[in-house]
Amino acid sequence: MKWSVLINAALVLALVVSALAVVHTVYRNRTLFAELQQLRQQRDQLNVEWGQLQLEESTWATHARIQQVAREKLDMHMPRKIQRVVVKP
Repeated sequence: MKWSVLINAALVLALVVSALAVVHTVYRNRTLFAELQQLRQQRDQLNVEWGQLQLEESTWATHARIQQVAREKLDMHMPRKIQRVVVKP
């Protein structure tokens, strides 16, 4: 009789521990999934920003833009024919 009570108590304890482990695992799974979704959203936002930065970089590096800045800010201009010197090796 004493052994059956002891075995039943051990089984109930194992059942409670198992149930608590399941609850903890489900909670942990949900929190990790929420974090994953947040990180995916952040990744997507960073990819959009990266694409915009690449587009901006290509716009700033065009020959027309460089010529415009050279003319307006640096007061540079193409030399006239008379000012050109051809150097032969």
